Amino acid sequence: MWPFGKSTADRVKDALSEQPRLKDLGLQVQEKGGNVTVTGMVPNDRYGSLVKVVAEGINGVKSVDTGGLIAQEAPQQAAPQDAGPSASDNSFTSGPASGTAEIPASPGGKPASAAPGLEAEIKEMEDRSKIAKAVHKAIRSNGELKDDPIDVLQSGKSVILRGVVDSDHEQRLAEKLAREVDGVSGVDISGLRVAAGAKELSQEKDQSTGDTVYTVKPGDTLGAIAQKYYGDVTEYKKIAHYNNISDPDLIKVGQQIRIPG
Repeated sequence: MWPFGKSTADRVKDALSEQPRLKDLGLQVQEKGGNVTVTGMVPNDRYGSLVKVVAEGINGVKSVDTGGLIAQEAPQQAAPQDAGPSASDNSFTSGPASGTAEIPASPGGKPASAAPGLEAEIKEMEDRSKIAKAVHKAIRSNGELKDDPIDVLQSGKSVILRGVVDSDHEQRLAEKLAREVDGVSGVDISGLRVAAGAKELSQEKDQSTGDTVYTVKPGDTLGAIAQKYYGDVTEYKKIAHYNNISDPDLIKVGQQIRIPG
């Protein structure tokens, strides 16, 4: 459950997986101190800027390094030296004549892109993701919301606000700020929940992993901790299992407990 129990790296992965062009690439994400590194194989080098813009919409991300992305451009074959009588058909054939596909050539004699319109599609996705980034900046710049854990994701020309705020007023304010950003056609706040003390709870972080960590205080029980983070006392079982606590009644003051998603 975000914002509690999901690391920054996991939330970046979620955001990337919701982008149609990125979801099946199996990109790897690492994060330390807000600095995110994304590695893996991508179809071409234009994907790097798209990955960066998407990741920058995630709360807590300070920088995004895409230098580890490896582009797999489709190999381009040179046009035949002597096209002969068939030159007027504006095509070329690679390999043996039998069982091969013809690829239309550009006026300069080079093969046209194997995926027409891909460049324009990526550019459009980047532009739309920049809208989400602008919404994120507007929320972070607001005095009441700047410390609330809110992610901003892009969905077409709409944005999705995901996270938690302290009050109904802050929820409405976040939606209002998002709608005021130029280019936003709709705002989905179904994933933006209200929980008193959200700012304080979200500050309990393991700086090396981004995981939510709670330090046990006098009078705490796992049930009370579950109620605080999940709004459900019975979720104490999940916390106990995640932290290898065999007896839920035996927790100690000062003990650090990780909050699972």
